[in-house]
Amino acid sequence: MSQTSQQSSGPTIAPIPEGLAERAALLGGPEGMLTDEQIRGFVAENLAATDYDGKSVCLIIPDGTRSVPLPKVLPAIHDALAGRASSVTVLIALGTHAAMSEEAIDTLLGATERGAKATYPEWTVLNHAWDDPTQIADLGEIPAERIGELTGGLLTDIPMRVKINKLVAEADVNLIVGPVFPHEVVGFSGGNKYFFPGCSVHDVIDISHWVGALITASRIIGTLGITPVRQLIDAASELIDAAKFAFTMDVLSGGQELNAIAFGDPQAAWAAMAKISAQTHITYVDKPYKRIVALVPEMYDDMWTGAKGFYKSEPVCADGGDVIIYAPHITEVAAMHPGIREIGYHNIEYFTKQWDRFKDHPWGELAHSTHVTGLGTYDPETGEEKQRVNRYFATSISKEECEVYNVLHMDPASLDIEALRNDPDTLVIDHAGEVLFRLASERDGATEQSA
Repeated sequence: MSQTSQQSSGPTIAPIPEGLAERAALLGGPEGMLTDEQIRGFVAENLAATDYDGKSVCLIIPDGTRSVPLPKVLPAIHDALAGRASSVTVLIALGTHAAMSEEAIDTLLGATERGAKATYPEWTVLNHAWDDPTQIADLGEIPAERIGELTGGLLTDIPMRVKINKLVAEADVNLIVGPVFPHEVVGFSGGNKYFFPGCSVHDVIDISHWVGALITASRIIGTLGITPVRQLIDAASELIDAAKFAFTMDVLSGGQELNAIAFGDPQAAWAAMAKISAQTHITYVDKPYKRIVALVPEMYDDMWTGAKGFYKSEPVCADGGDVIIYAPHITEVAAMHPGIREIGYHNIEYFTKQWDRFKDHPWGELAHSTHVTGLGTYDPETGEEKQRVNRYFATSISKEECEVYNVLHMDPASLDIEALRNDPDTLVIDHAGEVLFRLASERDGATEQSA
């Protein structure tokens, strides 16, 4: 049987290399709040010391599913590049999310009054066209043997074709601007993750997400170190033949202010900010809760993105407890990924122990399925699947549709949120999806480690 179908007991998660974070310039820290003047000064100083003269720049930013005050940073970048860069193309790193509308882009860029074209006249703003093959460049292949090394033996017979948006491949300079949060696939988001999967297509996405699923989201999320998935995306990023820089940010809850900002090459800027995010975006609780109600904000408009409310809270749910994803505004699971309806939501063993049945399904969708299920078991002899916790969708998705997806349904109108806040056995999480919850007894597991 191929290693692609095996769940690993756990590959090594290496600590962040000594001195990597220190290569980045850093302003701020885990406490306090940066002023607009500090941010503008930091951006201007660092871009002035970097060569952009006469060069084409691809400025890569997150989409609307990430809380980040881009209007505090982009105007300073615009001014710093004006008259220097030959062109600036802003590329929204969608991954495989739906394209953003012009109105949504204006809001994201802080250009609601005049519009993006008037606010940033020298810039062209585009969605990453992940579903248009003519917009994708092929950078080559990472052989299966190398993938085996990078994944600690989780995958041994699958090469990875590295493809990315042409704008990234053809630019003289790529400049990433985005936040760093605990992440269910890579440990902590940000850095080169904006290239892969942010500006790439299915091959890298499927392989990286499936590796994360094999390790399990419960283990990898919020792990501060160089995870196998981080190694994969760093290796893919090395094939981009252009200068690469990044502004990484630590965002206060709600996304309107910054604690910190770093600048440097993508790995260094990521490492500097991941160390801060580990202090600001992980909340430790003393005991597991019987019930968790994750209040999902409207910036997540489907379950593909809103599911963050589940896997960032599931680690503190008691065995046999309930995690309720409360999002009355969500009406569908994933329009961009209809295959989720075909497979439903299941734990990792359900897939690995029936690999011949599922091996040809997109691995990114299999991974997502496990992320919204958590730990559990599957017995191929009896066909019995057991989950560690119960998952409820308290959304506008019907009970019948929830049953198709193998999740429990709850009428959001039946929940008295304020009463639940007063229940000692219930944890109600506001703006769920960015802060990770962990048990205090696991605190050491969120620091750099060789797991």
